[in-house]
Amino acid sequence: MQGKGQGKGMIKPAKLADAIADHLETLIREGVLRPGEKLLPERDLALKLDVSRPSLRDALEKLEERGLLVSGRNGTHIAQFLAPIAAPLAALLQSDPDAPFHYLEFRTSIEAAAAKLAAQRATDLDRKAIRALAQRMRDAHGKDDPSEEADVDAQLHLAFYEAAHNTVMLHIMGALSEMLRNDVFYNRDRLYTRPGVRDLLLEQHLAIVDAVLAGDAEAAHAAAEAHVMFTLHTLREIREDDTRLEASLRRIGRTDLIETTERA
Repeated sequence: MQGKGQGKGMIKPAKLADAIADHLETLIREGVLRPGEKLLPERDLALKLDVSRPSLRDALEKLEERGLLVSGRNGTHIAQFLAPIAAPLAALLQSDPDAPFHYLEFRTSIEAAAAKLAAQRATDLDRKAIRALAQRMRDAHGKDDPSEEADVDAQLHLAFYEAAHNTVMLHIMGALSEMLRNDVFYNRDRLYTRPGVRDLLLEQHLAIVDAVLAGDAEAAHAAAEAHVMFTLHTLREIREDDTRLEASLRRIGRTDLIETTERA
């Protein structure tokens, strides 16, 4: 982007500000710039984009008016533009004991579709990112670090959404993924620390990766669907185990509620 200087044939400042705003908006729409991320300071960003600071300032103000940026003492951040929906939804779902299962039922079809599209549409750069995340997952698995592995898990699924090149899917599932990171739906550490589950999850993720990298859309669809269904069934087992344990604890504690012969 060239915007410095004046003269015949040069873009007018107002037009340049619109062009900068449109460029940044495209980056936000495509997920290059993600909600919550902080932009470079104005001086550095102007140099990076090779534009004047006044034009950049006007562009940032336009994006702020559109609700895509938020400026404050700590700089300018990409707005959490789905927060008006996601925040009350998270509060609502946290009080619903069946929310984890409803979420995973919904995600089964979306995840399978995303993997299929990723297999069909992934660019070389998408595939490079997916390979790197798959290796990070293997490394975390080898270190026996369930927390790190769960974090890479979320990043890998986001990479599938990005490789699908569907902006609606990317932003909606990105918002849901953030809720998942905050344990709105279920505690991921409990899933990853369940005996035998980590090995199976790694195997399932790598099956999706292999299918996407091979461009095998049907295999990617089947692998992603099987992975989410496995997660759903495992969480049901965890819920059932918890229910049985709570019942056992209540039986153990019953003597605190009744008068026994020994007390009489």
